[in-house]
Amino acid sequence: MAEQAVLPSVGAHGALRLPAVDVDSYNVELRDEDGFVGDRANKGAFAALLDHWRAVLAESGDDPLEKDTADLSKKELDRLLKEGDPKAVGVLHGAIEGFAGEFAQVIRRFMKLKGWRDTERIVVGGGFSEGRIGKIAIGRTELLLKADGIEVELVPIRHHPDEAGLIGAVHLAPSWIFEAHDSLLAVDIGGTNIRAGVVVLNQKKAPDLSKVEVWKSDLWRHADDKPKRDEAVERLVAMLEALIRRADKEDLKLAPFIGIGCPGTIEENGAIDRGAQNLPGNWESSRFNLPRCIAEAIPKIRNHETAVVLHNDAVVQGLSEVPFMRDVTHWGVLTIGTGLGNARFSNRADDD
Repeated sequence: MAEQAVLPSVGAHGALRLPAVDVDSYNVELRDEDGFVGDRANKGAFAALLDHWRAVLAESGDDPLEKDTADLSKKELDRLLKEGDPKAVGVLHGAIEGFAGEFAQVIRRFMKLKGWRDTERIVVGGGFSEGRIGKIAIGRTELLLKADGIEVELVPIRHHPDEAGLIGAVHLAPSWIFEAHDSLLAVDIGGTNIRAGVVVLNQKKAPDLSKVEVWKSDLWRHADDKPKRDEAVERLVAMLEALIRRADKEDLKLAPFIGIGCPGTIEENGAIDRGAQNLPGNWESSRFNLPRCIAEAIPKIRNHETAVVLHNDAVVQGLSEVPFMRDVTHWGVLTIGTGLGNARFSNRADDD
Protein backbone atom coordinates (compact mmCIF):
# COMPACT_ATOMS: atom_id res chain seq x y z
CA MET A 1 0.00 0.00 0.00
CA ALA A 2 2.89 2.39 0.66
CA GLU A 3 4.03 2.03 -2.95
CA GLN A 4 0.53 2.76 -4.26
CA ALA A 5 0.43 6.02 -2.32
CA VAL A 6 3.23 7.50 -4.44
CA LEU A 7 2.00 6.35 -7.83
CA PRO A 8 1.67 9.15 -10.41
CA SER A 9 -1.78 10.71 -10.55
CA VAL A 10 -3.59 9.19 -13.54
CA GLY A 11 -7.27 9.58 -12.62
CA ALA A 12 -9.84 6.97 -11.75
CA HIS A 13 -10.43 3.66 -13.44
CA GLY A 14 -13.51 3.73 -15.63
CA ALA A 15 -13.43 7.53 -15.55
CA LEU A 16 -16.19 9.46 -17.32
CA ARG A 17 -13.93 12.48 -17.83
CA LEU A 18 -10.84 11.71 -19.90
CA PRO A 19 -8.17 14.07 -21.28
CA ALA A 20 -9.88 14.59 -24.67
CA VAL A 21 -13.49 13.49 -24.17
CA ASP A 22 -16.28 12.99 -21.68
CA VAL A 23 -17.73 9.47 -21.67
CA ASP A 24 -21.48 10.08 -21.69
CA SER A 25 -22.48 6.42 -21.66
CA TYR A 26 -20.92 2.97 -21.97
CA ASN A 27 -21.71 -0.72 -21.52
CA VAL A 28 -25.46 -0.12 -21.83
CA GLU A 29 -27.34 -3.43 -21.68
CA LEU A 30 -30.62 -2.79 -23.49
CA ARG A 31 -33.23 -5.53 -23.10
CA ASP A 32 -36.61 -6.40 -24.53
CA GLU A 33 -38.88 -9.44 -24.31
CA ASP A 34 -36.40 -11.45 -26.41
CA GLY A 35 -33.31 -10.66 -24.30
CA PHE A 36 -30.39 -8.34 -24.98
CA VAL A 37 -31.14 -5.98 -27.86
CA GLY A 38 -27.46 -5.92 -28.86
CA ASP A 39 -27.58 -9.64 -29.62
CA ARG A 40 -29.51 -8.79 -32.78
CA ALA A 41 -26.41 -7.15 -34.20
CA ASN A 42 -23.43 -9.28 -33.28
CA LYS A 43 -21.36 -11.85 -35.16
CA GLY A 44 -23.71 -14.63 -34.14
CA ALA A 45 -26.71 -12.74 -35.53
CA PHE A 46 -25.06 -12.39 -38.94
CA ALA A 47 -24.12 -16.08 -38.97
CA ALA A 48 -27.74 -17.00 -38.13
CA LEU A 49 -29.00 -14.89 -41.04
CA LEU A 50 -26.50 -16.53 -43.36
CA ASP A 51 -27.68 -19.95 -42.21
CA HIS A 52 -31.29 -18.92 -42.78
CA TRP A 53 -30.76 -18.03 -46.43
CA ARG A 54 -28.63 -21.10 -46.98
CA ALA A 55 -31.46 -23.23 -45.60
CA VAL A 56 -33.91 -21.60 -48.03
CA LEU A 57 -31.74 -22.73 -50.95
CA ALA A 58 -31.03 -26.10 -49.38
CA GLU A 59 -34.74 -26.95 -49.53
CA SER A 60 -34.28 -27.25 -53.29
CA GLY A 61 -31.06 -29.22 -52.86
CA ASP A 62 -28.73 -26.29 -53.54
CA ASP A 63 -26.17 -24.69 -51.20
CA PRO A 64 -23.57 -22.58 -53.00
CA LEU A 65 -21.35 -21.95 -49.96
CA GLU A 66 -20.30 -25.59 -49.35
CA LYS A 67 -18.53 -25.07 -45.98
CA ASP A 68 -20.29 -24.74 -42.65
CA THR A 69 -20.93 -21.08 -41.83
CA ALA A 70 -18.68 -21.27 -38.74
CA ASP A 71 -15.77 -22.36 -40.96
CA LEU A 72 -16.09 -19.49 -43.44
CA SER A 73 -13.54 -16.75 -42.80
CA LYS A 74 -14.16 -13.07 -43.52
CA LYS A 75 -11.73 -13.32 -46.44
CA GLU A 76 -13.61 -16.26 -47.94
CA LEU A 77 -16.94 -14.48 -47.60
CA ASP A 78 -15.52 -11.33 -49.18
CA ARG A 79 -14.14 -13.39 -52.07
CA LEU A 80 -17.51 -15.04 -52.60
CA LEU A 81 -19.20 -11.63 -52.60
CA LYS A 82 -16.82 -10.51 -55.35
CA GLU A 83 -16.37 -13.67 -57.39
CA GLY A 84 -19.01 -16.19 -56.30
CA ASP A 85 -21.83 -17.45 -58.47
CA PRO A 86 -25.12 -15.47 -58.39
CA LYS A 87 -26.75 -17.76 -55.83
CA ALA A 88 -23.84 -17.40 -53.39
CA VAL A 89 -23.88 -13.64 -53.84
CA GLY A 90 -27.65 -13.66 -53.35
CA VAL A 91 -27.30 -15.52 -50.04
CA LEU A 92 -24.70 -13.03 -48.83
CA HIS A 93 -26.79 -10.04 -49.86
CA GLY A 94 -29.78 -11.52 -48.08
CA ALA A 95 -27.76 -11.84 -44.88
CA ILE A 96 -26.33 -8.32 -45.27
CA GLU A 97 -29.77 -6.82 -45.79
CA GLY A 98 -31.22 -8.67 -42.82
CA PHE A 99 -28.34 -7.69 -40.59
CA ALA A 100 -28.54 -4.04 -41.65
CA GLY A 101 -32.22 -3.99 -40.76
CA GLU A 102 -31.56 -5.40 -37.29
CA PHE A 103 -28.55 -3.11 -36.75
CA ALA A 104 -30.64 -0.09 -37.69
CA GLN A 105 -33.27 -1.13 -35.14
CA VAL A 106 -30.60 -1.45 -32.45
CA ILE A 107 -29.20 1.99 -33.26
CA ARG A 108 -32.70 3.49 -33.10
CA ARG A 109 -32.96 2.17 -29.54
CA PHE A 110 -29.60 3.63 -28.58
CA MET A 111 -30.42 7.03 -30.09
CA LYS A 112 -33.49 7.30 -27.83
CA LEU A 113 -31.32 7.03 -24.70
CA LYS A 114 -30.46 10.22 -22.85
CA GLY A 115 -26.75 9.43 -23.05
CA TRP A 116 -26.94 8.97 -26.85
CA ARG A 117 -29.09 11.93 -27.88
CA ASP A 118 -27.68 14.21 -30.56
CA THR A 119 -25.09 11.66 -31.64
CA GLU A 120 -23.67 12.86 -34.95
CA ARG A 121 -21.40 9.96 -35.90
CA ILE A 122 -21.05 6.33 -34.87
CA VAL A 123 -17.82 4.44 -35.37
CA VAL A 124 -18.43 0.72 -35.93
CA GLY A 125 -15.63 -1.45 -34.60
CA GLY A 126 -15.05 -5.07 -33.73
CA GLY A 127 -14.00 -7.83 -36.09
CA PHE A 128 -17.16 -7.63 -38.21
CA SER A 129 -16.21 -4.15 -39.43
CA GLU A 130 -12.91 -5.36 -40.89
CA GLY A 131 -14.19 -7.14 -44.01
CA ARG A 132 -15.95 -5.89 -47.12
CA ILE A 133 -19.20 -7.53 -46.07
CA GLY A 134 -19.15 -5.69 -42.76
CA LYS A 135 -18.47 -2.36 -44.46
CA ILE A 136 -21.37 -2.88 -46.89
CA ALA A 137 -23.66 -3.75 -43.97
CA ILE A 138 -22.57 -0.55 -42.20
CA GLY A 139 -23.29 1.55 -45.29
CA ARG A 140 -26.69 -0.10 -45.77
CA THR A 141 -27.56 0.50 -42.11
CA GLU A 142 -26.82 4.22 -42.43
CA LEU A 143 -29.05 4.39 -45.50
CA LEU A 144 -31.93 2.74 -43.63
CA LEU A 145 -31.55 5.15 -40.73
CA LYS A 146 -31.52 8.20 -42.99
CA ALA A 147 -34.60 6.93 -44.81
CA ASP A 148 -36.24 6.92 -41.38
CA GLY A 149 -35.19 10.52 -40.71
CA ILE A 150 -32.31 9.66 -38.37
CA GLU A 151 -29.35 11.79 -39.44
CA VAL A 152 -26.35 9.94 -38.06
CA GLU A 153 -23.20 9.00 -39.95
CA LEU A 154 -21.83 5.45 -39.64
CA VAL A 155 -18.15 4.81 -40.37
CA PRO A 156 -15.99 1.68 -40.01
CA ILE A 157 -13.26 2.03 -37.44
CA ARG A 158 -10.09 3.48 -38.97
CA HIS A 159 -7.49 1.13 -37.47
CA HIS A 160 -7.58 -2.64 -37.62
CA PRO A 161 -9.94 -3.61 -34.75
CA ASP A 162 -7.21 -5.64 -33.04
CA GLU A 163 -4.91 -2.62 -33.00
CA ALA A 164 -7.61 -0.07 -32.17
CA GLY A 165 -8.10 -1.75 -28.79
CA LEU A 166 -4.45 -1.02 -28.00
CA ILE A 167 -4.12 2.40 -29.65
CA GLY A 168 -7.06 3.79 -27.71
CA ALA A 169 -5.18 3.28 -24.44
CA VAL A 170 -3.07 6.33 -25.33
CA HIS A 171 -6.12 8.50 -24.62
CA LEU A 172 -6.44 7.10 -21.10
CA ALA A 173 -3.03 8.54 -20.27
CA PRO A 174 -2.45 11.89 -18.51
CA SER A 175 -0.50 14.68 -20.22
CA TRP A 176 2.72 13.99 -18.34
CA ILE A 177 3.06 10.73 -20.28
CA PHE A 178 3.80 12.63 -23.49
CA GLU A 179 6.52 14.90 -22.12
CA ALA A 180 9.43 12.48 -21.76
CA HIS A 181 8.30 9.21 -23.33
CA ASP A 182 7.72 7.93 -26.84
CA SER A 183 5.68 4.78 -26.17
CA LEU A 184 3.50 2.97 -23.66
CA LEU A 185 2.06 -0.45 -22.88
CA ALA A 186 -1.52 -1.34 -23.73
CA VAL A 187 -3.70 -4.40 -23.11
CA ASP A 188 -6.95 -5.51 -24.75
CA ILE A 189 -8.77 -8.27 -22.86
CA GLY A 190 -11.59 -10.17 -24.55
CA GLY A 191 -13.66 -13.25 -24.00
CA THR A 192 -11.47 -15.27 -26.37
CA ASN A 193 -8.10 -13.47 -26.56
CA ILE A 194 -5.78 -11.29 -24.53
CA ARG A 195 -3.60 -8.95 -26.58
CA ALA A 196 -0.77 -6.84 -25.19
CA GLY A 197 1.34 -4.39 -27.14
CA VAL A 198 3.75 -1.47 -27.22
CA VAL A 199 2.12 1.61 -28.73
CA VAL A 200 4.45 4.22 -30.25
CA LEU A 201 3.23 7.82 -29.97
CA ASN A 202 4.98 9.32 -33.04
CA GLN A 203 4.41 12.82 -31.69
CA LYS A 204 7.06 14.36 -33.93
CA LYS A 205 5.02 13.25 -36.93
CA ALA A 206 1.70 14.31 -35.40
CA PRO A 207 1.36 16.14 -32.06
CA ASP A 208 -2.39 15.42 -32.15
CA LEU A 209 -1.63 11.68 -31.77
CA SER A 210 -3.14 10.85 -35.16
CA LYS A 211 -0.05 8.81 -36.14
CA VAL A 212 0.00 6.53 -33.11
CA GLU A 213 0.74 2.93 -34.08
CA VAL A 214 1.29 -0.49 -32.56
CA TRP A 215 5.02 -1.28 -32.62
CA LYS A 216 4.92 -4.86 -31.30
CA SER A 217 2.13 -6.98 -29.87
CA ASP A 218 1.56 -10.43 -28.45
CA LEU A 219 -1.66 -12.43 -28.62
CA TRP A 220 -2.79 -15.24 -26.35
CA ARG A 221 -5.97 -17.15 -27.19
CA HIS A 222 -6.91 -18.00 -23.62
CA ALA A 223 -10.17 -19.66 -24.69
CA ASP A 224 -8.12 -22.59 -26.00
CA ASP A 225 -6.20 -23.05 -22.74
CA LYS A 226 -9.11 -22.46 -20.33
CA PRO A 227 -6.89 -21.05 -17.55
CA LYS A 228 -7.95 -20.08 -14.06
CA ARG A 229 -8.17 -16.36 -13.38
CA ASP A 230 -4.84 -16.13 -11.56
CA GLU A 231 -3.16 -18.13 -14.33
CA ALA A 232 -4.54 -15.68 -16.90
CA VAL A 233 -3.15 -12.73 -14.93
CA GLU A 234 0.26 -14.43 -14.64
CA ARG A 235 0.32 -15.03 -18.39
CA LEU A 236 -0.60 -11.38 -19.04
CA VAL A 237 2.18 -10.20 -16.73
CA ALA A 238 4.66 -12.43 -18.59
CA MET A 239 3.53 -10.93 -21.91
CA LEU A 240 4.02 -7.40 -20.59
CA GLU A 241 7.43 -8.19 -19.13
CA ALA A 242 8.56 -9.62 -22.47
CA LEU A 243 7.38 -6.46 -24.25
CA ILE A 244 9.23 -4.27 -21.76
CA ARG A 245 12.44 -6.17 -22.47
CA ARG A 246 11.96 -5.76 -26.22
CA ALA A 247 11.28 -2.05 -25.86
CA ASP A 248 14.39 -1.60 -23.69
CA LYS A 249 16.49 -3.46 -26.24
CA GLU A 250 15.33 -1.05 -28.94
CA ASP A 251 15.89 1.92 -26.59
CA LEU A 252 12.29 3.04 -26.68
CA LYS A 253 11.42 5.52 -23.93
CA LEU A 254 8.62 3.44 -22.51
CA ALA A 255 6.30 5.34 -20.17
CA PRO A 256 5.59 3.92 -16.71
CA PHE A 257 1.97 3.48 -17.71
CA ILE A 258 -0.23 0.52 -18.71
CA GLY A 259 -3.66 1.15 -20.23
CA ILE A 260 -6.08 -1.77 -20.18
CA GLY A 261 -9.39 -2.33 -21.95
CA CYS A 262 -11.63 -5.01 -20.46
CA PRO A 263 -15.28 -6.02 -20.86
CA GLY A 264 -17.71 -4.77 -18.25
CA THR A 265 -18.58 -1.79 -16.11
CA ILE A 266 -15.43 -0.56 -14.39
CA GLU A 267 -15.53 0.84 -10.85
CA GLU A 268 -13.41 3.80 -9.77
CA ASN A 269 -11.21 1.52 -7.65
CA GLY A 270 -10.49 -0.82 -10.57
CA ALA A 271 -13.03 -3.53 -9.71
CA ILE A 272 -15.31 -4.90 -12.45
CA ASP A 273 -18.96 -4.53 -11.50
CA ARG A 274 -20.58 -6.61 -14.25
CA GLY A 275 -20.10 -7.73 -17.84
CA ALA A 276 -16.96 -9.87 -17.46
CA GLN A 277 -18.75 -13.22 -17.47
CA ASN A 278 -16.88 -14.46 -20.57
CA LEU A 279 -13.43 -14.03 -18.99
CA PRO A 280 -11.62 -16.99 -17.39
CA GLY A 281 -12.68 -17.29 -13.77
CA ASN A 282 -14.53 -14.74 -11.63
CA TRP A 283 -13.27 -11.27 -12.59
CA GLU A 284 -16.24 -9.60 -10.88
CA SER A 285 -15.25 -10.67 -7.38
CA SER A 286 -14.89 -7.79 -4.91
CA ARG A 287 -11.61 -9.39 -3.81
CA PHE A 288 -10.10 -9.18 -7.30
CA ASN A 289 -8.52 -6.01 -8.64
CA LEU A 290 -6.73 -6.37 -11.97
CA PRO A 291 -4.91 -2.99 -11.96
CA ARG A 292 -3.54 -3.69 -8.50
CA CYS A 293 -2.37 -7.17 -9.55
CA ILE A 294 -0.53 -5.71 -12.56
CA ALA A 295 1.03 -2.86 -10.58
CA GLU A 296 2.23 -5.27 -7.89
CA ALA A 297 3.74 -7.64 -10.48
CA ILE A 298 5.36 -4.79 -12.48
CA PRO A 299 5.99 -2.12 -9.83
CA LYS A 300 8.40 -0.09 -11.99
CA ILE A 301 9.09 0.62 -15.65
CA ARG A 302 12.39 2.34 -16.47
CA ASN A 303 12.89 3.08 -12.74
CA HIS A 304 9.55 4.87 -12.34
CA GLU A 305 6.51 3.58 -10.44
CA THR A 306 4.01 1.97 -12.76
CA ALA A 307 0.60 3.57 -13.21
CA VAL A 308 -2.20 1.30 -14.44
CA VAL A 309 -5.57 2.48 -15.76
CA LEU A 310 -8.47 0.13 -16.53
CA HIS A 311 -11.50 1.02 -18.66
CA ASN A 312 -14.18 -0.72 -20.66
CA ASP A 313 -12.92 -2.31 -23.88
CA ALA A 314 -15.46 -0.59 -26.17
CA VAL A 315 -14.51 2.76 -24.63
CA VAL A 316 -10.82 2.09 -25.30
CA GLN A 317 -11.44 0.92 -28.86
CA GLY A 318 -13.52 4.02 -29.49
CA LEU A 319 -10.80 6.28 -28.08
CA SER A 320 -8.54 5.26 -30.97
CA GLU A 321 -10.72 7.58 -33.10
CA VAL A 322 -10.27 10.69 -30.93
CA PRO A 323 -7.90 12.57 -33.32
CA PHE A 324 -10.32 12.06 -36.21
CA MET A 325 -13.52 13.18 -34.46
CA ARG A 326 -12.72 16.85 -33.93
CA ASP A 327 -15.26 17.94 -36.56
CA VAL A 328 -18.21 16.67 -34.48
CA THR A 329 -19.23 17.22 -30.87
CA HIS A 330 -21.08 14.02 -29.94
CA TRP A 331 -20.04 10.65 -31.31
CA GLY A 332 -20.19 7.01 -30.33
CA VAL A 333 -18.75 3.58 -30.95
CA LEU A 334 -20.48 0.22 -31.41
CA THR A 335 -18.21 -2.83 -31.49
CA ILE A 336 -19.63 -5.88 -33.22
CA GLY A 337 -18.16 -9.06 -31.82
CA THR A 338 -19.43 -11.81 -29.53
CA GLY A 339 -21.69 -9.09 -28.11
CA LEU A 340 -22.29 -5.45 -28.99
CA GLY A 341 -19.95 -3.13 -27.10
CA ASN A 342 -21.02 0.49 -26.88
CA ALA A 343 -19.83 3.90 -25.74
CA ARG A 344 -20.83 7.52 -26.43
CA PHE A 345 -18.44 10.47 -26.19
CA SER A 346 -18.56 14.26 -26.19
CA ASN A 347 -15.42 16.09 -27.24
CA ARG A 348 -13.93 18.39 -24.64
CA ALA A 349 -12.88 21.88 -25.63
CA ASP A 350 -9.11 22.45 -25.66
CA ASP A 351 -9.40 24.78 -22.67
CA ASP A 352 -11.94 22.65 -20.79
